[in-house]
Amino acid sequence: MGGKTRELPALSWNGALVLQAMTQSHGYGFEIMGVTSLASGSVYPLLRRLEAAGLVCSQWEDEEGAHAEGRPARRYYEATDRGREALAAARERIATQQQLFGTVVSEA
Repeated sequence: MGGKTRELPALSWNGALVLQAMTQSHGYGFEIMGVTSLASGSVYPLLRRLEAAGLVCSQWEDEEGAHAEGRPARRYYEATDRGREALAAARERIATQQQLFGTVVSEA
């Protein structure tokens, strides 16, 4: 057989949220923070971990274009194929977990 296939990491809830945001065209940190309601202290370290795991890739935008708009350059993130696979697995796991609660969670 060829090279060893690395097992997909199990995403945390926040990791799944961030990857889901990326698949819905939210590509830079501040935008991801806005749609997920996660703090920068959670999002940016998570983005670094996701990138190190090969689930996300990033690229800085052109500085001239950003400065022409009066803002600093943004670093855009995109889910890799491996990241989309991990997100699909997380969606399945989350759906299974939600079945434990039913459609509405109420206090016992």
